[in-house]
Amino acid sequence: MTFLIDPFAEANAEDSGAGPGTKDYVHVRIQQRNGRKSLTTVQGLKKEFSYNKILKDLKKEFCCNGTVVQDPELGQVIQLQGDQRKNVATFLVQVDSESKL
Repeated sequence: MTFLIDPFAEANAEDSGAGPGTKDYVHVRIQQRNGRKSLTTVQGLKKEFSYNKILKDLKKEFCCNGTVVQDPELGQVIQLQGDQRKNVATFLVQVDSESKL
């Protein structure tokens, strides 16, 4: 007897997006430039948010420069100078918890 089991059946079911456990993730990453220089990128925010207003608040809060870049695959991506991963994560969580009140 041979049993054919699809090892990716569970993963494919999750990718379909029909399940109740689907989540939208916000990716906060760092890109190394030259030497000690780095960029922090934020992607995956909802499209109804104003990226320019979020960028303005982030720049004012963390005293760094940044820009919004339009990527053909990823959509709009916020770029900040320096390693701002922890700062951005806490900022987004704090703003999200304040907006639910």
